[in-house]
Amino acid sequence: MSRSLVTLRTAEASDALFLAELWASALRRADRSEQVADLEQVIKTAAASAEQRLVVADYDGQPAGAVLLKITTVTSLNLDPAVQVLSPHVAPAFRRHGIGRMLMECAATFAEEAGVPQVCTAVAAGSRDGNRFMARLALGPLATYRVAPVTAVRARLTAQRPTALVTAPSGSGRQLSRVLAARRSMRRAEPVTPPPS
Repeated sequence: MSRSLVTLRTAEASDALFLAELWASALRRADRSEQVADLEQVIKTAAASAEQRLVVADYDGQPAGAVLLKITTVTSLNLDPAVQVLSPHVAPAFRRHGIGRMLMECAATFAEEAGVPQVCTAVAAGSRDGNRFMARLALGPLATYRVAPVTAVRARLTAQRPTALVTAPSGSGRQLSRVLAARRSMRRAEPVTPPPS
């Protein structure tokens, strides 16, 4: 009987640098020391909460993957309880060793222990392997989560406004009022024809 080389444990403050490297694409844009400080806070918050768990997977004694589990609701509007499986990630050198499956087993166990009936996660839209892996585990798509800088959204909204709503140069509002007044006057001046009898 062979022993598993994968062990799961609660994250410690000393894991912050590993997590910053593992989750680099999911963290805020900042220098590495700020990201590490952010993750030290996340580790501390998870350790103090019964509704969160930050788990690190070790492969033969080396950190190889991690996941943050959080009891919440499906969405802010759908108040069914769910365990959010945040950033289940395995370092590239340790993929195809069952680590991702063990992280998801940990999520299912956490949900069962808490009496929560479902788990949910987000996968990068371009991650073909990640999406296939989650689909094999029966997780179906619920929504597409999109993100953009406010300045980009504002620019696109302005560009897509109908031209009548775009702010016109000063004085053109008076011109529009004159045109509308002239049309009303023309309607009043038209002879009223009696309806046919």
